[in-house]
Amino acid sequence: MLPTRMLAAASLLALATACAQPPAGPVKAAADVDWPFYGGDAGGQRYSAAAQITPVNVAGLKVAWTYSTGELARHPKAIERAAFENTPILAGGKLFVCSQFNRVSALDPGTGKELWSYDPKLDDRVRYPNDYICRGVTYWADLEAPTGAPCASRIFLPTVDRRLIALDAATGALCPGFGKGGSVDVGQGVLLERKGQMQITSPPVIVNGVIVVGSSIDDNQRVEEVSGVVRAYDARTGAPKWAFDPLANAGPGVKAGAANVWAPMSADPARGLIFLPTSSASPDFFGGLRPGNGGMANSVVALDAATGEPRWSFQTVHHDVWDYDIPAQPTLADVGYGGRTTPAVIQATKQGLIFTLARDTGAPVIPVEERRVPQGGAPGEPLSPTQPFPIAPKQLSPTKISETQAYGLTPWDRGKCRDLIKGARHEGIYTPPSLQGTILYPFTGGGVNWGGLAFDAGRQVVYVNTSSALHKVTLIPADKVKATKQAELDTEVSEQRGAPYGMKREVLRVILPCNPPPWGQLHAVDMRTGKVLWEVPLGATGDLAPGSQFLLGNVGVPNFGGPMATASGLVFIGAAMDNYLRAFDGANGRELWKGRLPAGGQATPMTYVWKGRQYVVIAAGGHGKSDTKRGDQVVAFALPGPLSQ
Repeated sequence: MLPTRMLAAASLLALATACAQPPAGPVKAAADVDWPFYGGDAGGQRYSAAAQITPVNVAGLKVAWTYSTGELARHPKAIERAAFENTPILAGGKLFVCSQFNRVSALDPGTGKELWSYDPKLDDRVRYPNDYICRGVTYWADLEAPTGAPCASRIFLPTVDRRLIALDAATGALCPGFGKGGSVDVGQGVLLERKGQMQITSPPVIVNGVIVVGSSIDDNQRVEEVSGVVRAYDARTGAPKWAFDPLANAGPGVKAGAANVWAPMSADPARGLIFLPTSSASPDFFGGLRPGNGGMANSVVALDAATGEPRWSFQTVHHDVWDYDIPAQPTLADVGYGGRTTPAVIQATKQGLIFTLARDTGAPVIPVEERRVPQGGAPGEPLSPTQPFPIAPKQLSPTKISETQAYGLTPWDRGKCRDLIKGARHEGIYTPPSLQGTILYPFTGGGVNWGGLAFDAGRQVVYVNTSSALHKVTLIPADKVKATKQAELDTEVSEQRGAPYGMKREVLRVILPCNPPPWGQLHAVDMRTGKVLWEVPLGATGDLAPGSQFLLGNVGVPNFGGPMATASGLVFIGAAMDNYLRAFDGANGRELWKGRLPAGGQATPMTYVWKGRQYVVIAAGGHGKSDTKRGDQVVAFALPGPLSQ
């Protein structure tokens, strides 16, 4: 006979197993739901009204279909320098997927069967600093075109080699009336030192027939970098409409470039506005030749879509010398903070901060304070004495560490990490880069990155994931950069040409990160109060350090990609560096299901209902900078069995 404690444990296990089983019987058919934009809607809420999959039955999800883009075979060597960050869209009855190498495929939403594909024929010998990436494509229906006419509905494809291509959404054929034979050279007239210096990685946005596109520019190479101009074109003809430079008002005597928009933008067609998340001015870690706060760098900028004129801007970092550019799509939502509903822009940042701004004016909906930050930068560095902090929610990422908090699996690991931390300058967030070497915490890849956040308007809850790691940034006198590069071949060393200092950036880790876990988290924030409802670790270490998960469990790992929320109260997310797609209960953060992926799922999932069945889809192709398993598959999950009416 089993002891009482063992009987109780067995009973609890049986109960948990029973609760995890999906209900018997067919799934009820649901009304069809599209996902027509990269972020679900034009404002990037990453929310779906689909509710067939629920917290009760989500454990029954199975693979419904998979689709291979074929890129592993086409680009066997360059795939190591690629990241499959795509979020597919469902519009006009087709699912559109963009591969790492900008190949677009139109798929049957119910089977994953390829209906057509278009390959822009990239030269995969070119080295791009941000890898081969296509986060998404843009669908547009021309309401002035005759029904059924060629290119009456279009897919706009941005490419890493700076083309904006218009395709017939029905057939995949080039739209000959757009630009030159269906393509516009976004880099026309831009003087580049090398081919890969400028690229496009995020989907364009369209308002009232005007299509707007940003760019990604190589970091830390020189002071007078390529300008981060945002460009607009006529969506029918490709004719240029306007151009906007975030540094146009940076002030006299400023030598800088970049401040580009590499992350996805958002649109409010009713207001005729486009919202830009701008990056930092060049170079990232020394600003002595760009005095002042940097114009509209590191800002949320609202532009008039028709003219490109700025309506307002709000800066999240003054005089950035930490590479804390705005990495995520601004999310447009009606926010009920303090009992009053306000049309707002919710902006997550690398610092783990969330700013909530009025959509019409840019004024903070949740108050923002200017707080004193560490001073004493490198010689010639005019730092800002303060930085902006919203009073709510709390900062979602840790910002301070001492050598006594050094982490490691063994005493030797901890000792090495302790020495690395002790030897660097660190006085909390915004400690300036130094010749001694400065710890940036959060590192430049987190808290929040390009995956952004999901917003459930009915529940007034933001769901957002963060990463936590340490970067050490060391300034190097210009005359010693070349020797440092030669001596440290496996470390990132950049010249920052024209500045008195180059830079060295390294992640502090010994197998695992030197800061204590969790290294990745998923958070829920009540936007009526600004309070964090829950936060849980995201991911396990098994695919980073095999066997370590048995010692550490689900401690959370660094992640790239974002969450997606549904009306049934579920939050789906891949992102973590352990090759799973997960479903969480939005009410309490409990992990309800996870599905193994054939390669890294460092992408944001999407969902739709097609012919009565709900599918959850994610790109599983890995990530070059995360060094997760590479692949070329799109995976769709659904509840199995027949549908009932």
